[in-house]
Amino acid sequence: MFYNKFDMFTFLNLSSVEVGKHLYWEIGTYKIHGQVFIVSWLVILFLLIISLLGTQNLKRVPEGLQNFMEFVLEFLQDIAKNQIGEKDYRQWVPYIATIFLFILGSNWAGALIPWKLINLPEGELAAPTNDINTTVALALLTSIAYFYAGLNKNGLSYFLRYIEPTPILLPINILEDFTKPLSLSFRLFGNILADELVVSVFTLLVPIFIPLPVMILGLFASSIQALIFSTLSAAYIGEALEGH
Repeated sequence: MFYNKFDMFTFLNLSSVEVGKHLYWEIGTYKIHGQVFIVSWLVILFLLIISLLGTQNLKRVPEGLQNFMEFVLEFLQDIAKNQIGEKDYRQWVPYIATIFLFILGSNWAGALIPWKLINLPEGELAAPTNDINTTVALALLTSIAYFYAGLNKNGLSYFLRYIEPTPILLPINILEDFTKPLSLSFRLFGNILADELVVSVFTLLVPIFIPLPVMILGLFASSIQALIFSTLSAAYIGEALEGH
């Protein structure tokens, strides 16, 4: 009995341990990471400004920023079409595009902007995707999206997929719905955190030219992570739309 109480006490202490310091904003009884919201709002503001500038004075033959934005839109439409299908993909393009652009903007913001030069009372600014809360929230949005897609198209018969091809697979199929957001969130969080740690270590060891190739590789890896997250999100939605 003594050991059980001791183990429980130790577990509770370990569960309260935090990694790093954070700038907390208190809203009622809740505490939120202020630095995550600051950078997220800056990324959203940048995307809104680019969107507004790119849609001013639209021309039949696109050029300049309009041409670039149409290229990006076609690229994101192809992701949704390939994973969801020709019939249902159009209504999901806004969600897939938003997920991709926000993650890409967040990743690049952490890789390109020297946030460490900005001093905060506590903590430091970094990529929003460097915080597990952000990646879990994005993954849960995808989970809600594919549940909504399946129920909206197939009704309650959507749940028949859990007992196919045999009812024996019911526990495994239910477990799969829990592992999808976990894998999405931890894959994105782990890769972005590891990339920023590698760049920081190289900058401390050789502070001038050596970190540059690592930073370029980090930009490429950040883009791949945004592509993987949005592609898997579209694939999960397409799977839910297929029905049983």
